[in-house]
Amino acid sequence: MTLGPCALRVLDLHKAYRSRRVLRGVSFAVEPGTLVGVVGENGSGKSTLLRVLSGQLAADSGEVERRGTLGYCPQATVLNDALTVDQHLRWFRTAYRLDGTGRADELLDELRFAEYRHTRVEVLSGGTRQKLNLTLALMHDPDVLLLDEPYQGFDWETYLRFWDVAARLRDRGRCVLVVSHLAWDAGRLDVVHRLKDGVAAPWSAEEHTGLPQGASR
Repeated sequence: MTLGPCALRVLDLHKAYRSRRVLRGVSFAVEPGTLVGVVGENGSGKSTLLRVLSGQLAADSGEVERRGTLGYCPQATVLNDALTVDQHLRWFRTAYRLDGTGRADELLDELRFAEYRHTRVEVLSGGTRQKLNLTLALMHDPDVLLLDEPYQGFDWETYLRFWDVAARLRDRGRCVLVVSHLAWDAGRLDVVHRLKDGVAAPWSAEEHTGLPQGASR
């Protein structure tokens, strides 16, 4: 299979924790300019899959091929309670070797939390912490974006803004993969895979109802 400049391919991925086989041959591909969902029940291996795709965890066997820069937003925030929002942005700017924080500044405005720029993380709400977590994953404008339950703690308005951001990334040719507990709002996604019994299979829109876990109207 020939990939574009910023695509992701997963072929026959296996991962076990001792005798517990979590991934049993996961295969799928994400083309440039595609918004893809991976859904599954708790314990189905979604976070394990993302950790393998991001390079944080080694697979037992199988192949992962990725083209372009990577952005990864884990479900657990990667934040330091003693630092302010702005200090996080400056630290990640250095880590990403960026000239400035222009993209992060845009996201602070888009997600409506610029007023907390000089606030320490320890006093932020869970939803605002998650906004920062997402911003850090996006601020270097990655080609391939892996998001693990990225809207946890978001209110309904922020949830809608998140999808506006994701759609614009897709329209700019980025590869966006969103992991969710439920298959919801499939009309916003180009492709949905269901992770069950360690393998990924296509998911039809008729199979799901409801809102994302953690979001409220």
